Amino acid sequence: MTQSDEPKDTRVRIIEGAFKALNKEGLPPLSYDRIAAEAGVSRQLVRYHYEDPETLMVAICDFLANAYREALLQNAAQLVGSARLEMFLDFYFDLIDGVGKPRDDAVYDAMMSIAAGSLRVRENLRGQYVLLGQVLSHEFQLAHPELGKQSSEELSYLFVALMYGHWKMVASLGVSSGHNQLTRNAMDRLIQSYVDAGTPVSALDRVWSAEP
Repeated sequence: MTQSDEPKDTRVRIIEGAFKALNKEGLPPLSYDRIAAEAGVSRQLVRYHYEDPETLMVAICDFLANAYREALLQNAAQLVGSARLEMFLDFYFDLIDGVGKPRDDAVYDAMMSIAAGSLRVRENLRGQYVLLGQVLSHEFQLAHPELGKQSSEELSYLFVALMYGHWKMVASLGVSSGHNQLTRNAMDRLIQSYVDAGTPVSALDRVWSAEP
C-alpha cells in the first residue's frame, strides 16, 4: 500500500503528533560532532566547556546579543537627538552605511525554535527583545518628546514585532530585500500617525514590564 493509499486518519494522526512534538520541544540543538567540526576542535573539548546543549544554546544567545550591542555602540558613538533614533531604525532594516546588521537570521530562527522547549533560551531571547524595546522607547521619547512614555513604549513594541516578522519574510522565506526600505518607510508613517494622534489609550499601562 502506498502512502497515498493509507487511511487519511493515520496520516492526520502522524501530522498532529509531529505538530505536538514541535510545539512542545522545538527543534533539537546542534550535535556536538557538528559543532566540533565547524569550530575545528574535538567533540570532547566542546563537551568540556559546555556539558549540556542547553547551556551552549544560551551562550549562543548571549553571543548574538553582544554582536548587536557592539554594532549599535559603534554606529551611535557620534550621534545625538533624533539622529540616534534614525540610526536604530535604519540599522535593524539593514539600511545603514556604517556597521551593518549581523547576518544571523538563520541562527535566530533556530533559537526561536529551541525556545519552544527550553525555558532558559526562551527567557534569554525574551530578555533581549525587552531590552531592545526599552532602549527604543527611550530613543522615541528623546526624538519625539510629545509622544510621552506610553506611546513610546507602544511604538517600540510595534517596531520589535514588525522587525522580527519582516526578517522572517525576507531572510527566512526569501522575499525581496527591497522590502527593507518598504518596511522602514512604513515605520516612519506609523511614528507620524502616533505623533498626529496624540496619546492613545492602551490596554497595557507598561508594555515592557508586562508578564509574558
